[in-house]
Amino acid sequence: MSKSKVWFTDFRCPVGTSITDKLRRLCLAAGIKDIDMENKFVAIKMHFGELGNLAYLRPQYAKCVADICKEQGGRPFLTDCNTLYPGSRKHALEHMDCANLNGFSPLTTGCQVIIADGLKGTDDVCVPVRGGEYVKEAKIGRAIMDADVFISLAHFKGHEATGFGGALKNIGMGCGSRAGKMEQHSSGKCVVNEELCKGCRKCAKECGSNAITYENNKAHIHEDLCKGCGRCIGACGFDAISNESWDANDKLDRKMAEYAWAVVDGRPCFHINIARDISPNCDCHGENDAAILPNIGMFASFDPVALDQASADMCLKAEPMPNSQLSDNLAKPDWEHHHDNFLDSNPNVKWKETLEHAEKLGMGSREYELVTLK
Repeated sequence: MSKSKVWFTDFRCPVGTSITDKLRRLCLAAGIKDIDMENKFVAIKMHFGELGNLAYLRPQYAKCVADICKEQGGRPFLTDCNTLYPGSRKHALEHMDCANLNGFSPLTTGCQVIIADGLKGTDDVCVPVRGGEYVKEAKIGRAIMDADVFISLAHFKGHEATGFGGALKNIGMGCGSRAGKMEQHSSGKCVVNEELCKGCRKCAKECGSNAITYENNKAHIHEDLCKGCGRCIGACGFDAISNESWDANDKLDRKMAEYAWAVVDGRPCFHINIARDISPNCDCHGENDAAILPNIGMFASFDPVALDQASADMCLKAEPMPNSQLSDNLAKPDWEHHHDNFLDSNPNVKWKETLEHAEKLGMGSREYELVTLK
């Protein structure tokens, strides 16, 4: 496969130039206007940040991208899917509140916010995964698949399970409905915490397998009937249902690549990574630890694989920030030095698996040409 072009600019801004000015120039140079957006719905997929986290991307980045789309006659909207875990984004009402409180609204971004998998995270579409080895049909939020054009706007950062979170994670895990997230994280079955169960029977109504019955007004999930889809987790308002059978990180990484492939395969796409406030863990945390690396810059490409590879390569060359999880680990006298900033921050990850599997699927190339804009 030939080298893909990845465009890059740092955060240096002379007087009279803003970061959003540079982001605009980056997107235009990378060819975003080559996409026909006239009267097209444009899904801008991003992460709105968990309440309490301050490392997520500011809404001004989203407005910059949305404005470019509107200039091309597009109808952009910001979107994300509900989370699998309990938090402030587990259903659309809380998710919208979270987005608004973190600054994302039509006033600040110039476009609407739509939660792609609906009120309870159950509004999804089964999308075939061409060449999928682990997933044959990905469960993707309906609004994302209803869009004509897809843009990934990702905060590039560290991650405790996948090494880093960039375009592929923003697309693969982020576009999965709650059932889709379940499929990526686990091949196991759901269980009920009877102390938390209120006997409301909402989970049974949502179950498509007739796997849930009630004993003493407490839900009981029959393992032989359960398909592990996770819809009951989305239906439960009391966090009484969970799945504790998590897949190993390498399998998670490959499933995530296949989910990302399902989203982008066969339609116009464009991808942006913004590598700043590079926290060691996901923006899904209700806090953010100190950045492990200095602010790097902004990347854009039509190829999400090349984009993530270029972003990762530049992070690997960066010096660790003092007083961070990464530098603390490296200072331990018995630390096994991996000479890899992601592994030395979170040593159980296997981040290369995602890129290798995505390239194998035909999503893009890990070989790239980096074009730098001043």
